[in-house]
Amino acid sequence: MDALALIAYGFYLALILAGGVAAVRCRSLVRALLGLILALFGVAGMYFLMAAPFMALMQILIYVGAVTVLIFFAIMLTRPTQGKAGEEDGTPRTARRAGLALLTGLLPAGILGLIVTVRAPQALPLKPELPLERLGQFLTGPYVLGFELISVVLLAAMAGAVVLGFERRKGA
Repeated sequence: MDALALIAYGFYLALILAGGVAAVRCRSLVRALLGLILALFGVAGMYFLMAAPFMALMQILIYVGAVTVLIFFAIMLTRPTQGKAGEEDGTPRTARRAGLALLTGLLPAGILGLIVTVRAPQALPLKPELPLERLGQFLTGPYVLGFELISVVLLAAMAGAVVLGFERRKGA
């Protein structure tokens, strides 16, 4: 069973890394969004491995579903009409810039990895699993205002994308 868990961990880790690389490297914003979706599915898989199916399903519903659709609409409504993607400042991508970007990403990851391996924290004992009914009551009780504010922020972002898209089309 441990071998199967390691294989699943490796698979989800590969999904996250491949999606992250695709999100960063693709010049097309739609393809970069597909890379982000792949990475978010990998994170949901990690939640399943941690025996948190509710969090995994919320990851899929909220981030993979709602947020990526919002980003997709923003991309479609605010597409640039001139120039190539990735060359807005006039300088093409070079191997030197790619190497610096790789170093910038790997340096913090290496430092954090070294700190975690040298000073590994002790595992905390797990609390018993909370029933979903109790979790729902807890989240809709004292934190209902937070949920409402998140929905208002998402609505404002969507409305802003629509307004920007229409203003850009009027000027074109």
